[in-house]
Amino acid sequence: MRKDRNTKRTGIKTNAFRSGYSEGYRMGLCEATVQRTPKPQLSSFDLRVLYVPQGFDAIDRGVCEALTKLTRECAQVEPAQMAEAAERMKPDLVLVMNGLHVYPPEHLEHIGRLRQMGMKTAVWFVDDPYFSEDTAAAAPYYDFIFTHERSGVSFYKQLGCNRVFHLPLGAGISTFRPLRAEPAYSHDICFIGSAFWNRVNLFDHMASFLADKKVIIAGGHWERLSRYAVLRPHIRQGWVPIEETATYYNGAKIVINVHRPVEHGSDNRNSHQLSGESINPRTYEISACGTLQMTDVRSELAEMYTPGVDIETFNCPEELMSKIDYYLQHETIRQRVAVQGLHTTLLKHTFEHRVQRLLETFVSS
Repeated sequence: MRKDRNTKRTGIKTNAFRSGYSEGYRMGLCEATVQRTPKPQLSSFDLRVLYVPQGFDAIDRGVCEALTKLTRECAQVEPAQMAEAAERMKPDLVLVMNGLHVYPPEHLEHIGRLRQMGMKTAVWFVDDPYFSEDTAAAAPYYDFIFTHERSGVSFYKQLGCNRVFHLPLGAGISTFRPLRAEPAYSHDICFIGSAFWNRVNLFDHMASFLADKKVIIAGGHWERLSRYAVLRPHIRQGWVPIEETATYYNGAKIVINVHRPVEHGSDNRNSHQLSGESINPRTYEISACGTLQMTDVRSELAEMYTPGVDIETFNCPEELMSKIDYYLQHETIRQRVAVQGLHTTLLKHTFEHRVQRLLETFVSS
């Protein structure tokens, strides 16, 4: 009996050592990657910007930090106080993030009043194409339209908007970065997001495959799963704060990314039937943590990352399960792809890159 206990303790210590060594090696690779990646060459803009957040913490924080670095002055104000703050500050630009959901009913009326006073206004739609009914009504009120969804550019121009620009999302690297994760956040496979029906179908299909693995599935509405009982031990229901999301990403060997469906109805208000070509912010955020990402494919993806080099893709559940098995068994290859994804993100896809492009577009238009 004593021998069995000693053997068990030895096994636990050995596993802990391996886990600690692997995490230390990962962090070393990530730190070396951060050091070798050139910092973006940032411009300085003699602008005063009033930023109006949506309430998407991961995006708002990254954008506001970039604006603070790049402009003479950046102030952030909640949507309900926008008009009053703008009249007091008289900024060169009022930048509205998304302009949906949490904004007061009189928001567009206030935008019109600010324009009459000579202030320039811009909106960055980051929920396209899922709420095209709402964005179609709002877009004509602004001087500048930025949309992360490429298919939205022609859509807004057809509505009579003249200054419309495609501006992808990015990673806020003060939040999403390589971190040491506590053992409680250590998983083979991680997915964080709401249970849209395409995601439900995927995880229902993979339920038996995932059941005996170290998995975390976090987000809302996962009771939609028909095989909920099988996956229930792996599910954390509800919102996950962004700092904890970054910790989960860092603690996982593989993070799955599944874009939400674009079809009108159920979870969307896309009656204009815009297509989904562009990738979601999660794509950049996962890679910014130096973790291997497996994502479904959108047409824009190959412009941002190289599948098999700095990101991994799948087209069906069977392909995803096969690749999960492969990368869990080939740690060196998995880590190589993960840190190359980190390098690509830092080199091209931070909010500093995006905000600089936004401001360059504004001053040159």
